[in-house]
Amino acid sequence: MSSDHPVKDQILARYRERTSKSRALDVQAKTSLPGGDTRWAAYHLPYPIYMTRGAGCILTDVDGHGYLDFQNNYTSLVHGHAHPDITASIQAQAVNSVVYGAPAEGQFHLADMITKRLPGVDQLRYTNSGTEATMMAMRAARAFTGKPVILKMDGGYHGSHDMAEVNITPDLSSNQLPIPRVEADGVAEAVLGAVAVARFNDLESVETVLKARSGEVSAIITEPLMNSAGMVVANDDFLPGLRALADRYGVLLIFDEVVTFRLHAGGYQGKTGVTPDLTAIGKLIGGGLAIGAFGGRAEIMALYDPARPNGFHHSGTFNGNPLAMAAGMASVNALTPESINHINRLGDDFRIGIDEAFAEAGLHGQATGEGSLAYVHWTAEKVTSAADVVRWKQKAAELPRLLHLELLNQGIFSANRGMFNISTPMTAAEIDQALVAFRAALFTLKPYVADHAPHLMI
Repeated sequence: MSSDHPVKDQILARYRERTSKSRALDVQAKTSLPGGDTRWAAYHLPYPIYMTRGAGCILTDVDGHGYLDFQNNYTSLVHGHAHPDITASIQAQAVNSVVYGAPAEGQFHLADMITKRLPGVDQLRYTNSGTEATMMAMRAARAFTGKPVILKMDGGYHGSHDMAEVNITPDLSSNQLPIPRVEADGVAEAVLGAVAVARFNDLESVETVLKARSGEVSAIITEPLMNSAGMVVANDDFLPGLRALADRYGVLLIFDEVVTFRLHAGGYQGKTGVTPDLTAIGKLIGGGLAIGAFGGRAEIMALYDPARPNGFHHSGTFNGNPLAMAAGMASVNALTPESINHINRLGDDFRIGIDEAFAEAGLHGQATGEGSLAYVHWTAEKVTSAADVVRWKQKAAELPRLLHLELLNQGIFSANRGMFNISTPMTAAEIDQALVAFRAALFTLKPYVADHAPHLMI
């Protein structure tokens, strides 16, 4: 982050002054970790803050500073840190071993809890991450239908396996259909033969692909609400329209509910009444431990019955490990309809407060999202696709990055891309505290906006 404005210099100076121990640890980490990093999403310039403990909605860094945690390990900690029931469940299981190499009772108990909540999941299988969950859901769709192609949404994020590494960054061309491209070096171009791309909130583009590749597409996969792309909410007709198109063209519908499961007791599918054939989940179902799962209609999942002749092989050393099962049962059990309503109401208030803060500061900006999820956008234009998010970011100079750093200076921990989420320990007081910090950050940044992004001045 080169110096080019006094406001930027001041924000960076305060950041470095209050995080000297994190800076030293970052230097040390670079000796054995490339760039000092092992998790790209959690890294940011000039260096990330090292945390040492968490309790409820408060994180404490190695320099002794406290932060309101609005990142919550990217939504996996729906109950915040060190929730007493989750902690007790982990401790009780740990004394009996963390993994057996054999079936454990918790596997079907947690599965029972999940299948009772998600309308589209009759049975499920565990993985160790959301990435593995979407990978296996896609594989299940191809295996069940015998068709090779997965249709995804432009800008949609489904983890880091090869089939998902297509158009995570949206295509900005004016073509009716996005131009498919491999996202990451090291992913074979051959993947493009098995992945097609349409536009989120654009049923016409979806149907165009289904017509053009009739007989090839096994499934449509989408996040019901686009998460990392910018908390882009689906239009009222989009998800029902996908269900109708999937039925019309004889393909499966996969929902990636790794993030959106938290928005309703029945997941987003329960909220909208749109039932997918397969669902990928993760995050909160592990109570903060590594987990993922994929599930769906019983006839599809029957392919994985190990007693079935020619059943499909799926294994993993830590799939369904007892520690994650114990933590997951406590987490899901604590996520009652009342607690979901609580965090959703706080999220609604938070997004409204962000919009009001931008207006008070005389700046164009807004928050998108739904329920307990929010994303800050430096634009007054309507955000309906991942491409909209990229376009405003191209015009916003370093504002997202500087806002993130200034909020850290004021004790608000959030995702550096602009994502916020609410945990169950939070109350209206924490929301108010965060909004006070947010308003102060906007006024701090206003001179920078005037010089580097004057189109955002009201």
